[in-house]
Amino acid sequence: MAQSISPTIAARRDQMFPILAEADIERMRRFGEASAYAAGEHIVTAGEVAPGLIVVLSGKVDITQDAGPGRRETIVTHGAGNFIGELAQLSSRPSLVNAEATQPVEAFVIPSQRLRDLMVQEANLGERIMRALILRRVGLLESGTSGPVIIGPAGNGDTLRLQGFLARSGQPHRALDSDVDPCAKTLIERFHVDPHHLPIVLCPNGKLLHNPGEGELARCIGLLRPIDTTKVYDVAIVGAGPAGLAAAVYAASEGLSTIVLDCRAFGGQAGASSRIENYLGFPTGISGMALMARAYNQAQKFGVEMVIPDEARLLNSAAGGYALDVGDGETVRARTVVIASGARYRRLDVANLAQFEGTSVHYWASPIEARLCSGQEVALVGAGNSAGQAAVYLASQVRKVTLLARRGSLDATMSRYLVERIKAQPNIEILAETEVVALEGHEGNLDAVRWRNRATGTETTRPIRHLFLFIGADPNTDWLAQCNVALDARGFVRTGPDLAPAHGLMETSRSGVFAIGDVRSGSVKRVAAAVGEGAQVVAALHAYLARGDAVAPQAARRQ
Repeated sequence: MAQSISPTIAARRDQMFPILAEADIERMRRFGEASAYAAGEHIVTAGEVAPGLIVVLSGKVDITQDAGPGRRETIVTHGAGNFIGELAQLSSRPSLVNAEATQPVEAFVIPSQRLRDLMVQEANLGERIMRALILRRVGLLESGTSGPVIIGPAGNGDTLRLQGFLARSGQPHRALDSDVDPCAKTLIERFHVDPHHLPIVLCPNGKLLHNPGEGELARCIGLLRPIDTTKVYDVAIVGAGPAGLAAAVYAASEGLSTIVLDCRAFGGQAGASSRIENYLGFPTGISGMALMARAYNQAQKFGVEMVIPDEARLLNSAAGGYALDVGDGETVRARTVVIASGARYRRLDVANLAQFEGTSVHYWASPIEARLCSGQEVALVGAGNSAGQAAVYLASQVRKVTLLARRGSLDATMSRYLVERIKAQPNIEILAETEVVALEGHEGNLDAVRWRNRATGTETTRPIRHLFLFIGADPNTDWLAQCNVALDARGFVRTGPDLAPAHGLMETSRSGVFAIGDVRSGSVKRVAAAVGEGAQVVAALHAYLARGDAVAPQAARRQ
């Protein structure tokens, strides 16, 4: 992989593309099946599911990525002792790259299931392979070449929506500005696309999508696959934030068949944090996205089935446990259910807010949003840790950040280290006891923000084109309205002995249904606490399953 493609290669080439020793190859043989490829044969094609991890015994293989219409870039050439694959091979997702034999090749192929077995049974060797798979994905993300191509106006709300979804899903992609990019114009002409129908997405398998929803795009690139309705999982987890992913990792690593659903992307609200510095074990800090991506990959390593994005809509009792109705009329069957659906972002009570969401009003401060407002003045509303992290990050990218807080001080709601850092930033202005009262703009683009000092009543209007909202969240429990799961007055899920003397801390009003993380009434709203509850609930799952307390349909009718 040339440095122009990925800067990671400069420092970590040996880890990305290790040459396996003969002893390592022999230990891996029992997990694979022998295979051979003729010179010129296409071993792997981008957009199609690869047969698995391919260990090269002899010959040469070029690994390439599509770099535009009719163009391919060589990433690396593999020889004896190298292996072909990246994170997609952990879960039989479509490949992001091409592999072509340039010489006759002798190899053996390790299918996804056996690859996960290898990582568990051969821990040291599995660690090296896992590191290489992760670094290769990082390289593809850095290159900005592989994966689907989004074509549309750079500031268009749907273009940003699709970019944001792929970025939060850890998927390499390209975004071409249809107004200025010659390659974008070529593709628009080739597919005879009316400019009013932009954005479009060209998937690696050649399929063209017109302004797709996240689910449609996920199915096209192989992120979202049909659910096996004949399988009964030990546990279905609704929500892929810190709590849900922790529960998935611990459950699957302890032998429980596990499926995870989320209606957006993995990571939850933690994934939106630009930098987390008070999470145990990361003294230099880590971005929320990086932390959650590690958890997501770790869960797949243990064989967790990920169904993202797909939305749980109804929880019903069924023979042997529960049935979750999800999107597209599909059903997930499981013996137990863990509700980890977290919270949804609160919105300002401003009449025309929806007009600017997706283009000028943001609930996430990622590099995508930072590029949109580079060199500008932005406003940010909020006084919690997420708001503080976003303010510090944006201050490094924009001319000025105006931080609006309803309280008189940040100290009551924000960690001290963040308060001190914000005050040390010369381009962050804190306006306490201040609230947004109006937004001005046209055609979905914000031109100005007006705010009022609550103590004096003085109103100020500033020419601000981007507004960031970090004003807390409400429990994401609307989907439980018809599910006989008890909620408290604020909509959080009630759990524990106050529901029934025999109930454990995280068991809900329905036997075999548990709640963890931010969605649970009384939980501590911190990443570490959510991870702890995710680990803790697995002991409750084991105890429940050991009792054989499957919920019978007639029991459900009595509830």
